Amino acid sequence: MRLVKNPFSSIQEEIEVIVNEIFYSLQGESSRVGLPTIFIRLTGCPLRCQYCDTEYAFTNGEKVSLKTILNKIKKFPTKYITVTGGEPLAQKSCYKLLTKLCDIGYEVSLETSGAINISDVDKRVKKIVDIKTPGSSEVEKNNFKNLQYLTTKDEIKFVICDKADYVWAKKEIIEKNMDGICEICFSPVYKTLMPSKLANWILKDQLNVRMQIQLHKHLWGDTPGK
Repeated sequence: MRLVKNPFSSIQEEIEVIVNEIFYSLQGESSRVGLPTIFIRLTGCPLRCQYCDTEYAFTNGEKVSLKTILNKIKKFPTKYITVTGGEPLAQKSCYKLLTKLCDIGYEVSLETSGAINISDVDKRVKKIVDIKTPGSSEVEKNNFKNLQYLTTKDEIKFVICDKADYVWAKKEIIEKNMDGICEICFSPVYKTLMPSKLANWILKDQLNVRMQIQLHKHLWGDTPGK
């Protein structure tokens, strides 16, 4: 892993974000599933998805500086960082945080609902945009204008609650030509939709998507910090 030898030398302005937790675990989703990853979970989210598994990140958190974050993460032997939430882009300082982490040499991914404009996200960041289905209760918050800012290295994610969600997601993919933009991931809601059902639907329809099952939950359940 090639990181800047003295990352503090490149910090010309102080950046502060409200952090809920920082932890080291296996990436449970996306094309990087299974890779040891540093997670920086920011506080706050304007959405209230009915299946949300990180409600504790809505309000709990501590304002910390970039220097403090770097001191906490430097002990972890990985080049991969995921900035997540909540909705990390709800904090304006998140954009600068993402850029600084890239400058230092980390391979950074961002997990976002896509409800907030992503056009100013550093181009080096791997954007994982979670399109909200009707079953989430937040489908009206989707900002489909964000699709134009995605590249082939990014990913679109659908969290599927039931067959109706699956049919809706398939329709949106076709109508908006999403599979011509970047990789698409389907994830069944944990303990709500049987993974085998979703797998069978995908295979029957020969849908060009990646199925994922949230590895971290199958290993550790809903334990925070995992």
